[in-house]
Amino acid sequence: MKGSTTMKAASLLSTLFASSALAQDKYTDTKTGIEFWRQVVSDQQTPGGFEWGYALPGEPTGANDEYIGYIKGSLESGRQGWSGISHGGGMPNALLLVAWPEKDAVKTIFAYAGGYVAPDTYTGNANITQISSTVTDTDFTLIYHCQGCWVWNQNGAEGSQLPTSEVQVIGWAQHDKIFSGTWVQHNKGQSQFGAPVADARNAKYSDWVKLGPPTGTPVPSPSGSPTASATPTPTACTGTPSATESYDYIVVGGGAGGIPVADKLSESGKSVLLLEKGPPSLAQFGGTMGPEWVTSNNLSRFDVPGLCNQIWVDSAGVACTDIDQMAGCVLGGGAAVNAALWWKPVDIDFDYNFPTGWKSADMKSAVDRVFKRIPGTDTPSMDGKRYKQEGYDVLSGALGADGWKYVVANNQQNEKNRVYSHSPFMYENGQRQGPLGAYLPTALARKNFKLKMNTMVRRIVRDGGKATGVELDGACGGIIKLNPGGRVILSAGTFGSSKVLFRSGIGPKDQLSIVKNSAVDGPTFINESSWINLPVGQNLDDHTNTDLVIKHPNISFYDFYKAWDTPPEDDKTAYLSKRSGILAQSAPNIGPLAWEVIKGSDGIDKQLQWTARVEGPGANDTHHLTISQYLGRGATSRGALSINGALNIVVSKAPYLQNDADTGAVIAGIKSMMAAIKKNPAIEFQVPSANQTVEQYVASLPKTPQARRANHWIGTAKIGTDSGLTGGTAVVDLNTQVYGTDNIHVVDASIFPGHITTNPTSYIVTVAEHAAAKILALAGSGSGKPTSSAAPVKPSAKPTPTQASNTPVPPKSSAKPTPTGKPVEAWGQCGGQGYTGSTNCVAGYKCQTENQWNQWYAQCVPV
Repeated sequence: MKGSTTMKAASLLSTLFASSALAQDKYTDTKTGIEFWRQVVSDQQTPGGFEWGYALPGEPTGANDEYIGYIKGSLESGRQGWSGISHGGGMPNALLLVAWPEKDAVKTIFAYAGGYVAPDTYTGNANITQISSTVTDTDFTLIYHCQGCWVWNQNGAEGSQLPTSEVQVIGWAQHDKIFSGTWVQHNKGQSQFGAPVADARNAKYSDWVKLGPPTGTPVPSPSGSPTASATPTPTACTGTPSATESYDYIVVGGGAGGIPVADKLSESGKSVLLLEKGPPSLAQFGGTMGPEWVTSNNLSRFDVPGLCNQIWVDSAGVACTDIDQMAGCVLGGGAAVNAALWWKPVDIDFDYNFPTGWKSADMKSAVDRVFKRIPGTDTPSMDGKRYKQEGYDVLSGALGADGWKYVVANNQQNEKNRVYSHSPFMYENGQRQGPLGAYLPTALARKNFKLKMNTMVRRIVRDGGKATGVELDGACGGIIKLNPGGRVILSAGTFGSSKVLFRSGIGPKDQLSIVKNSAVDGPTFINESSWINLPVGQNLDDHTNTDLVIKHPNISFYDFYKAWDTPPEDDKTAYLSKRSGILAQSAPNIGPLAWEVIKGSDGIDKQLQWTARVEGPGANDTHHLTISQYLGRGATSRGALSINGALNIVVSKAPYLQNDADTGAVIAGIKSMMAAIKKNPAIEFQVPSANQTVEQYVASLPKTPQARRANHWIGTAKIGTDSGLTGGTAVVDLNTQVYGTDNIHVVDASIFPGHITTNPTSYIVTVAEHAAAKILALAGSGSGKPTSSAAPVKPSAKPTPTQASNTPVPPKSSAKPTPTGKPVEAWGQCGGQGYTGSTNCVAGYKCQTENQWNQWYAQCVPV
């Protein structure tokens, strides 16, 4: 990458562990004589460089919760800048330490963030004692004694990373201004590295801790408390529900599962309420987030494919704040923020993973319906061209030379062994659509459907096993009731649905006890006699991500991050006027995709997917291709998630490479890919390094979410016939109904029993289609009409990301029909069922009515 965009994508985590091995050493401070294990981050990864080191007691202490640390942070002109570390590896749910210069001294502060939000001042018991410090015009150093730093507790949100394993994962970040009491996004890079515990232990530790001021003397924090970032998190809804408001179906979560299932349920004529905790995303539904060149053209950041990676740079108001992993909390969920890869499901994924009634033959009609609505495209630019394909050409050429076969992925979806392809995307007319564009407009056109955004559900209200409504959280408050015979469907994702179940008294007893003892939910938590003991949160799975990095002179990096504010004028014009060019493609220039099946030592076929993208770990990596291996179907390693006292969801057990069979498949797959790459002698391997074997490389990568996640989380409310009520592993039955309940369902990735071949979005939509049919077939489906004393609320103005919205802003031209005959602007609505505005378009554009992405919305597109 170029310039200050270094590592903003936060996508090369495992790569960094490997490349950083060359920059790890033993360092002795000449002033104090303290010997540190040290990590050196080069100025290619962060301007001016960064160093961190630590020393641990020779033997674990009683609390095992202290260390001596060393920070060397780089400064800009005028001694500006701060440097920080995370004691947990990632930013969320970990103790953060930030240091910066003030004249000739160094100041520090502890902070904590429950999610991807501006941190708060840490209120726990961590203590720092400075041993020595120096400040120059170009950098500062700090040696300090940190006590209570490997275990943290922020108002009940607990976490730890004790030095008891082989490696601790440490995160770092830098900014070019000193800390002034207001948190801003780090802009000089951030990442993680692995710190080997054994190399940091030293018998001299007890002498070194005596070098500084008396133990317990804290370093003063800056005056004033840190304040939130300038970009606030969206607020909850502004009003409470009507006392008489009730519905036949309440769907919680407006993502890839919730939107389709709500749409399909509303087709029945029954009353349906869809609740989304986040703000609108796409502009046609009221989304307004994005740079000026986008928003001034009736678009949002989520519409433009080339801006999709921006979530790793600027996630305020977009990422969920109550989980410790990156996830989208906006209308559309992950389908609004991801790279929009769109794969036709592979038959064996259903046949291998899913129970009776959910096999590939059972799912075929649902797959057909989904792909009729969302066919996808592997040429998202509307001029039919693919841009900057040098990375694709280099890798695909090597694969072809090694005998791998080219396929058109969604035409030959069941061919997934030693094949490669271009990637299909859920884009239409050069913009993101997917389940948002294909299902939500049809639901919104029905009078029996209602959508509320910025509305978070606290818990399901139930009487024994029968749900009677949902209670809203935050500023909303109040209860929305179910009609007699009604049902609640949780579609809040692997993390979100688990959280609602926990807060509703459904889950393992140890997790429900945490909720019972929490300050927020404890006083009103459901009585223990009504708890439903199910393995919610268990069976957590994710694609295990392992990166390779290669270099070739023909590969050319395009700076999508710079394009956020200042895209090249020609690229901006091509996109805005014709929805063409590189900005119509997903960042960071994805492709090719490749697949291979490896027979595991346990006899199970292990499915691997390789996803290539043009970027590397360093600031000047302009000719690099990162190739991420995802271990999917057939992996048997599983993890777990938990809820903490602050009611945040955390990964408590990582699901990566817990056995030799899974690990061996990853190693075999890397060797196979490397053998293919070597068919092109001009390709240079960057990761693994030349002095590492594949086995050494894989062993060097911590098995943590920070190092190995693909963010394709599934499995925590598993579907199956072995009820968790009687010691089995399933949370929901074959109708997606939660065991032990009469009318509570889960429909999202959390019901997947095991992982699949590809990115999961299309599978989630397909499962939602199939589940909706099963739910509708159940007896007792309600009255068919919403009951409410108040008419549906219509917004008086387009909501901003921080406003509440009980109904979405409809597509622009349908809110106030264009006067008959007046030309509609480029990309505006010009037709669709129920549309009454003008069907004329401005010169050079036509109203696309054929092959449009759904019958409810037609756009003015270039002639």
